Amino acid sequence: MTTANTTAPTATVARAKKVVTDAAVDTAAATKQTAETTVAAAQDTVTKNYEQAVALTKEQVEKASKKAFEAYEELTAFNKETVDALVQSSTVLAKGLESLSKSFVAYAQSSLESSVSATKALLAVKTLREAVDLQSEFAKTSFDTLVSEATKTSEMSVKLANEAIEPISARVNAVVTKFGKPRLAA
Repeated sequence: MTTANTTAPTATVARAKKVVTDAAVDTAAATKQTAETTVAAAQDTVTKNYEQAVALTKEQVEKASKKAFEAYEELTAFNKETVDALVQSSTVLAKGLESLSKSFVAYAQSSLESSVSATKALLAVKTLREAVDLQSEFAKTSFDTLVSEATKTSEMSVKLANEAIEPISARVNAVVTKFGKPRLAA
């Protein structure tokens, strides 16, 4: 009897150990399964968040690049218009200076012809009084012609300056209009 009593507790202990061991194995397997599921879910979430971040970053870079290229194209077109205005202004100035030069040469030639004519007339005078009268008339005519020519040249110069500055003034106004106002963020 002693043997049966010792066997029963040993068998119960063995069965209890087996139950505990099986429970521990089942718990470990369940814990392992839960951990694997949690890790897989975390990896899936991280992957989705990473993909969203990459997509959002790509979208922002594309928007910024598009805006930069648009701004570059706009600036290029704007600068082309400015260069065109400078060329136009230079053309007007060159033609105006050519006209002024022709006018000056014509005046100088006319003045020289008048001087030669007056000198010939002076050489042909017979009295001192005729020489003084002729010289006085020549001086008065020369002075009147000089004043008239200076007025004409001054008017031409003012007109030329206004015409030459007009395209540049228009570009300055365009710059002030375009860049002088604060731009709203798009």
